[in-house]
Amino acid sequence: MIHINPELVTIAMLGGILFFVMLGYPLAIVVGGMGIVMGIIMFGPNIALEVIYHRVYELLNNYILLAAPGFIFMGIMLGYSGITEKMFAAMYLWLSGFRGGLAIITVLIGTVLAATVGIIGASVTALTIIALPAMIKRGYDKALACGATCAGGTLGILIPPSIMLVIYGPMAAISVGKLFFAAFIPGFVLSGLYCSYIAIRCFFQKELAPPVPVEERAVPWAKKTWDLLVSMLPPLVLILAVLGSIFMGIATPTEAASVGALAATIMAIAYRRFSFLILKDTMTETIKVTGMVLLVGATAYAFVGIFMRGGGGDIVKEIILSAPGGKWGIFAIIMFVVFLLGYFIDWLGILFIIVPIITPVGEALGFDKLWFAMMICVNLQTSFLTPPFAYAIFYLRGAADPSLGVTTGDIIRGVFPFIGLILIGLGLCIAFPQIILWLPGQMITGF
Repeated sequence: MIHINPELVTIAMLGGILFFVMLGYPLAIVVGGMGIVMGIIMFGPNIALEVIYHRVYELLNNYILLAAPGFIFMGIMLGYSGITEKMFAAMYLWLSGFRGGLAIITVLIGTVLAATVGIIGASVTALTIIALPAMIKRGYDKALACGATCAGGTLGILIPPSIMLVIYGPMAAISVGKLFFAAFIPGFVLSGLYCSYIAIRCFFQKELAPPVPVEERAVPWAKKTWDLLVSMLPPLVLILAVLGSIFMGIATPTEAASVGALAATIMAIAYRRFSFLILKDTMTETIKVTGMVLLVGATAYAFVGIFMRGGGGDIVKEIILSAPGGKWGIFAIIMFVVFLLGYFIDWLGILFIIVPIITPVGEALGFDKLWFAMMICVNLQTSFLTPPFAYAIFYLRGAADPSLGVTTGDIIRGVFPFIGLILIGLGLCIAFPQIILWLPGQMITGF
């Protein structure tokens, strides 16, 4: 064992993570390896491994995390059900006549998918395959089309049922049910900001998004209204079944996730998209995604245990609380650090490393615990759009048809305005905290 002062522990462990992640090593290996090595150096192998074992066991034994595979299964199965194609076709008839209408449709479908799928990989990929070609082939600016696809697809990590919120709740000792309903209005605010930006920009820059010719959308009013209702009914029923049961206090998020998985399977059967091969693929993908989440979570949770035991948490807390500008100056620094980390580390790593450290800081500053948590989650929306570590950009780039001629530069140019809109959304939540706090206050009971 070697005595290391807490300041050096903080620099070595946090700096080491950033260094090795930027070199390209997998986050789970970096975080887990750093925790083991520093733990053995500071406390010896017996104490270090005991701390790591108990931290990993505590995380994996958390009942609420059982909701994660349920919601992941639900999202993947819905991807096979074909609801995205049906919604796009129905909304196409209503909104494609407006300048920027297809881009607005893309964001709206992303919003609906967010409340059903909740996995950004599935949402961004589906929108890239269905909506992106429709926009580009009709003369839309590639950057605008890519930005709408990425921004709309990433709403799934915020609007419930969100895996991010399922993971955040246990770490910050906050009801996942309350987090779900705290995220609804902020998610819709972001969706509204995205649609407003597209409409206003296309109004002034008409060449960016020409309207679809009348002959392509010449369908009787009754038929297009019926098609829209039919396409929207299944997702609305699913949202009501899953989130309504939580809101009314009938089910916990874990139980609601099981209901959602069953409902998504029934929906795939109803749309005649179900097969045992699809069931096998869905289960396999669920295991992979859940395994990745739990691996990163377990290693990061163990890392934080060693970090806290070594005094790093106290040092970070002291540094933050001693910052100038009072409570709002400290809050701004926390938001900036989370935003900056999004450029280099994925949201899972940020959550598991940062949340246990900053949650006590938020409480010490007197911020409402639920509001503070949701501000972090809204901020993390940017992590999917900020290169070089931007999942949404990679998903779109990988799924886009090469014949469309979309480049990485087009995608990056397209997402930056939406990053600014997320920051505006954060500002609105600061100015009007009831955007976050009103709906959870209406819950009959909280899980």
